[in-house]
Amino acid sequence: MSIITLKAISASSDDELVKLLGKELGRRIAAKHSSSVFVFEIQKLPVGLRAMAATYELDVSLTLDDLGWHFGNWHSLTMAEETIRGLEELGASELANVFREALRLAVRYWPMLGSKDWSRWYQGSPLEKAMELLNQQAWSILKRNKNRIFYYWADYARKHPDRIGITSAYTAPEPTALSVEG
Repeated sequence: MSIITLKAISASSDDELVKLLGKELGRRIAAKHSSSVFVFEIQKLPVGLRAMAATYELDVSLTLDDLGWHFGNWHSLTMAEETIRGLEELGASELANVFREALRLAVRYWPMLGSKDWSRWYQGSPLEKAMELLNQQAWSILKRNKNRIFYYWADYARKHPDRIGITSAYTAPEPTALSVEG
């Protein structure tokens, strides 16, 4: 059962709601993001939480680095496909299209991105140059959304609480022993 309620969603600011959603993901996912088990674990989540989990690392990559670095750090075609589905689910279709194109370019260099020294190779590489326009597009899209994918999460949770596992306004209370007055 979710630790987030409809009441919490409506009473939270975007920042507070993003934190709540992050806590919910942390509670439900035991595998590390870099683990091969991670994708299998998130596929068991409600579709909205699955989308959020799949887009988390892309938000970090676009905040700290760029799309090429994302594919070097998260070298998994399965996870990349999950990220595309997640962006689409969250209503970030324009960003999903940019990411899809970046993946198409990255696949051409996939063996290099998977190598031990990929980060050294990437600096000044043809892939880094090819990613420049796509990075600018991604950052421009995010600029319209407070510079973070996480804020798609907040909008999504407000529009589709049922798709993040919320079924009622309150979480069910724990059963307690009844006392009978006599």
